[in-house]
Amino acid sequence: MMRQYELVERVQQYKPDANEALLNKAYVYAMQKHGQQKRASGDPYISHPLEVAAILTDMHLDESTIAVALLHDTIEDTTATRAEIDELFGEDIGRLVEGLTKIKKLDLVTKKAKQAENLRKLLLAISDDVRVLLVKLADRLHNMRTLDHMSADKRARISEETMEIYAPLAGRMGMQDMREELEELSFRHMNPEAYETVTKRLEELSKRNEGIVKKIEAELRDLLVASGLTSAYVKGRQKKPYSVFRKMQSKSLSFEQLSDVYGFRLIVEDIPSCYRALGIVHTRWRVVPGRFKDYISTPKQNDYRSLHTTIVGPSSQRIELQIRTKRMHEIAEFGIAAHTLYKDGATNADGDILSRESNAYSWLRHTIEALAEGDSPEEFLEHTKLELFQDQVFCFTPKGKLIALPRGATPIDFAYAVHTNIGDTTVGAKINGRIMPLVTRLANGDEVEIIRSGVQVPPAAWEEIVVTGKARAAIRRATRMAIRKQYAGLGHRILERTFDRAGKIFSREAMKPALHRLGQKDVEDAIAAVGRGEMSSLDVLRAVYPDHQDERVTVKPSGDDGWFNVRSAAGMIFKIPGKAKPGADGGHPEVDSDVDIGPIRGLSGNVDVKFASTGAVPGDRIVGIMDQGKGITIYPIQSPSLQRFDDQPDRWIDVRWDLDEANKSRFMARIMVNGLNEPGTLAKVAQTVAGLDVNIRLLNTVRVAADFTEMMLEVEVWDLRQLNQLLAQMKDLDCIATVRRLYE
Repeated sequence: MMRQYELVERVQQYKPDANEALLNKAYVYAMQKHGQQKRASGDPYISHPLEVAAILTDMHLDESTIAVALLHDTIEDTTATRAEIDELFGEDIGRLVEGLTKIKKLDLVTKKAKQAENLRKLLLAISDDVRVLLVKLADRLHNMRTLDHMSADKRARISEETMEIYAPLAGRMGMQDMREELEELSFRHMNPEAYETVTKRLEELSKRNEGIVKKIEAELRDLLVASGLTSAYVKGRQKKPYSVFRKMQSKSLSFEQLSDVYGFRLIVEDIPSCYRALGIVHTRWRVVPGRFKDYISTPKQNDYRSLHTTIVGPSSQRIELQIRTKRMHEIAEFGIAAHTLYKDGATNADGDILSRESNAYSWLRHTIEALAEGDSPEEFLEHTKLELFQDQVFCFTPKGKLIALPRGATPIDFAYAVHTNIGDTTVGAKINGRIMPLVTRLANGDEVEIIRSGVQVPPAAWEEIVVTGKARAAIRRATRMAIRKQYAGLGHRILERTFDRAGKIFSREAMKPALHRLGQKDVEDAIAAVGRGEMSSLDVLRAVYPDHQDERVTVKPSGDDGWFNVRSAAGMIFKIPGKAKPGADGGHPEVDSDVDIGPIRGLSGNVDVKFASTGAVPGDRIVGIMDQGKGITIYPIQSPSLQRFDDQPDRWIDVRWDLDEANKSRFMARIMVNGLNEPGTLAKVAQTVAGLDVNIRLLNTVRVAADFTEMMLEVEVWDLRQLNQLLAQMKDLDCIATVRRLYE
């Protein structure tokens, strides 16, 4: 375990004027508060905050952050309070310790909503001060280093959590070394067999090629020095097991097929020297095509800058090279932590603005802003994970503005990255001056011009095309708003009819005072709820006019034997067969398929519409019944199921066939045939059906007597005329006793 004086010495090595008294005071306080507490390993608990603080000293963080690391578990695990820490160490340190306490017990591998809420809390805490993130990542790294002492279940859960959230978050903050170690430790516990296999193969390769890394280092260094880059530093290494495993998985390669297992970093004085070194290397060795990337002129969002290239180098080995300055190397290793010591906004030799507000931190702030746009915790979680995991492509607007997007992004993603309103109104795109499909995958360097329309609404299908969380959230939101508008239009018509029958005038203004009684936050939500069937129009009427007396729907004999007149919510009179009975379950008939509502008039485009399971065909008189939260079900007016809705007039929708549209599609109807149980009956039925261009979708037969068989057919016809023709011709068959249409 690290000693107190060793920690102080580590800080003083890079910050000689560090506040030693603060560090000693924080250590003593943490030691006293944690007392005799032990870790799962049996070590004194104080060893954990000490090691977390030591990890942060490797990043050269200031003494205040080191003190926070020493104190980070005190409020959570001891009798310490925020007020006490404020008094002893100041409000700044107290605020950071409390921020870490709020996110201490994250349980991210749980139900999505809880996972999203915990991640939201984590990012909100980080957004207040980036030092919260640095301490949290160091805390997680030490816990992963000591994970062997936990149970197998906990190891798996914590490793998955680390791989899903903390490792990519460290990468997004530019802290590549920490990301790699977190990934390695997680990989070892999540997939121990694969880890052991890859590690063993890498060890064998290292023994077989013993000395090759040193040899390549020497050749590269000699070449650079001979070309005038005398201060160049070259460092090579073999890639880590998880990096190798991930490449094998993503590219479906065996270990033997991997050709670039070695990577080398070339550290030079300044930016011109980076490009000079690149030219020297490319002149000496053959370049692997398509493997050059310039992250100096176009840095990654996490501030990473380097030249990347792959060459067939010394000993005919394929090797990856990263060429960068010393400052770029610091940022590549420590990421956002490399900015924390600079507060004056000065500019260094690389042209970096040395401030705590790095590009990586700016990304974090933009992610926090997405909290306001997300409509559910799950969408926020999806958005954030997409942003964390995706590699990037860099595209440009026609004016030269750089837009960084996940790999695989489309012009739709590009449009939403520029502005939500631009994405919502996108109808087309030009890529490098050519009109291209919106599904085109963007490549590095593409110039994208978005073509817009003021009346465009993003199609719901776009959600399956885009890859960015921002675009998906915006498309879902726009789709919900469009559907809400459609349901609100339907609800408005229902409310107008209901109020009119009661002798009242419906208005949005009249609804406002009643919103609290209806449990709705605004008038549009209330009207849309009526349209969806989630709220009765009579409930709205009673809320607006509490003294109103309900009028029940009347059901009276029509004068025709066995038929009744029903007055619906729309004021229409329908005839229903009185002798028919509802289904035995008393519920809705099952709906069997969605229907294009083009053939149905009186409905709006985005309302879900289905046919009752018995079907309806053009020529039938039809009625729509609003189903709570499920849209509208279309019934033939003869359906006995409609009796169940006699006392719910506000659910009845006046609809009718659009015969021009209906003639473009076939529609299902059920018929029951009672035929002789003899050879050839089924063949004659099938021949009659085929002769009329009718399609049989389903056929069930039941033997009801020695001489008779019942056949239930689901047939698809163009209209009622064709169906009636089929029934008539079947009745004329000598093998058929009865045939009738089924409405239940």
